[in-house]
This record gives sequence, C-alpha cells and structure tokens, in this order.
Amino acid sequence: MQTVSVDRSVSVIPDGATLMIGGFMAIGTPERVIDEIVRQNKRDLTVIANDTAVPGRGIGKLIAAKLVRKAIVSHIGLNPETQRQMMAGEMEVELVPQGTLIERIRSGGHGLGGVLTQTGIGTPVETGKQRIEVDGKSYLLEVALRADYALVQAFLADYLGNLSYALTARNFNPMIAMAGETVIASADNIVPVGIISPDHVVTPAPLVDYLVAN
Repeated sequence: MQTVSVDRSVSVIPDGATLMIGGFMAIGTPERVIDEIVRQNKRDLTVIANDTAVPGRGIGKLIAAKLVRKAIVSHIGLNPETQRQMMAGEMEVELVPQGTLIERIRSGGHGLGGVLTQTGIGTPVETGKQRIEVDGKSYLLEVALRADYALVQAFLADYLGNLSYALTARNFNPMIAMAGETVIASADNIVPVGIISPDHVVTPAPLVDYLVAN
C-alpha cells in the first residue's frame, strides 16, 4: 500500500477505465478523488455504483463533465443530467435492481461467477439473460461484476491501509473494495496503526493499493 497525493492516485487511472465508486446518493463517495478525476479529465469511463447522485455532488460531477461512457447503476431518478444524456444517446445506462447489483459486486469480490435471483423475471430486466431452473423454480443468472479500480471513502484509515467506515458509508464501499483490481481509498481521518481496533477494521490493509493523503 502506498500513501499518495490525490493527484498521484488519480494519475494511475487511464481513460476508458471501469470504476466502482462507493456511496449512496453521494453519501460515502470519495469527493476529493471525484474532483481530481474531473480536473485530470479522465474520459470514456464506465462507472459501477448504486446511483449517479445529484447534480454537483459525487458521481454527478462526472456526469456533468461528460466523462462517463456507461453507467451500471440501480437508479438515476435524482440526476436529470444522467437522464438527459441517456435519452440523447450520449451515455449508455444499464439499470440493475439494487439488491441484484450489490450481489453481482459481492460475487465479483468473492471469486464467484454470479448469482441466481428471481428478481426481474418476466420484465425487461430478463432480456438477454440465462434462465436457470432450480428445484422447480426459475431464476435469472446475473453475472458477477468487477472493475479496474474501486474508489472508496472511509471514516478512519491507519498508515497500513486498514479501513473503518461510518454509518451508511458502509453500504457499498466494503463490497467494491473486494471487487476492484486496484483500490484507491480516501479517508476522513488517517491515524497511527493500533488506533483502529481489529474488531472495527472492515476493509483490511492488503486490499488497499493507494491511500489518499489528507
């Protein structure tokens, strides 16, 4: 794990990368990293996240800057610019039921091929997917998701890279930290090793590649 400046952390991300980004309506999203992606003008990105936040916050900044080629998210209802770009054909949006989305990410992080779910059967969600029968019941095969980079926001990090999250920032962040080939973590507070109790470590240091210095 390396402790680096925010500009150095973002410099490793190439145009065209696939990013998993933590947060729920921008709560628990690494805003400093997002701002630096906009500043460095990283383009043609695929973003996997719960949502595209709202204008001017979190992933909404990437949308406004037209840096996202494709978004794989559970909803876009709070961001009119995402809707406009989708309707204009400027950005591809893949809508995934929220529970299915996090299970696909979890599967990717745990080395599984995917997950079976009944959610979406008989709806447009089923289009192009394999239906599998188990004990007389039909399920859709939802394939696992992984990303080139996972961008996470923690409340606490120590100098080794162990992470602890606060409140709802614990929703998507720990899962995407498992499913990213390279993990870039930003933290509200960076503390000496030993301050975070082992029982409170949610993302262990070996998963973190870059810790953004405050």
